[in-house]
Amino acid sequence: MSDDSEECPPCKAGSPAWVMTFADLMSLLMCFFVLLLSFATMDVVKFKQMAGSLNNAFGVQREVPVYDVVKGTSVVAQHFSPATTQPTLVDEVRQTTQVEEHLDLADIESKRIEKELEERRKEEAAKEAQKIQDSLKDEINKGLVAVELKGAHIVIRIKEKGSFPSGSAVLNRSFSPIMDKITMAVRDQSGKVIIAGHTDDIPINTEWYRSNWELSSARAVTVAHGVLSDGSVNSDRVVVEGHADTEPLVPNDSKSNRATNRRVEIILVHGEDSAEKTTIKTIR
Repeated sequence: MSDDSEECPPCKAGSPAWVMTFADLMSLLMCFFVLLLSFATMDVVKFKQMAGSLNNAFGVQREVPVYDVVKGTSVVAQHFSPATTQPTLVDEVRQTTQVEEHLDLADIESKRIEKELEERRKEEAAKEAQKIQDSLKDEINKGLVAVELKGAHIVIRIKEKGSFPSGSAVLNRSFSPIMDKITMAVRDQSGKVIIAGHTDDIPINTEWYRSNWELSSARAVTVAHGVLSDGSVNSDRVVVEGHADTEPLVPNDSKSNRATNRRVEIILVHGEDSAEKTTIKTIR
């Protein structure tokens, strides 16, 4: 060995410094994966729920309701709709029903019978109305009573003149004989009896009657008591109505017209009961 050669410096004992750092890193990685493995316990139920939620969220749908358009929501596309499809040829059998219009003979026959009965009621009502006019001829000539025919209804109109004092619902004593004749006419008829009171448009507010509604109703009730007084007319046939000034015969624009509108009408619904019985008997 020459004198000019240099000797190597002595090496330090132990491992290098980087080895310790590497060993620590490997230890940490091993602990991390061990923890991951320990937490990786499979829960089948939760896994299926999560998978189903992911399928719906990302638009993977196997069943689509017919009333809803398929849509999906994802991080890529917020909305999408299915493409237009072309219909395929499918063998299809359809049944068609051909409806033919036909005449309901039973309905036609029923209408024909009803029309014949209505015409018969009108003819009978006209004859009865003529009889009532003949029995009340004097009162009609004096302008106390009027008799009209409306279809199959006979209207006996009691005017205020000679029957009721102004603003009162008490019949004059002189009108009692006329009331007896009217009662006989009602007794001889069949069907419903409607007794309706009417007034003019001048308001009334007295101790007895607060309005024309009460006055018209009270007069109709008075006439109804007169018709039912002798017991010859059944009370279940009678209907009382008060109309005040709602159904004037003529406009309330003059004194004479207002006097015309102040009245009590006895409406005889001619032959209603007998007509119903005849209809039922004929149909059967």
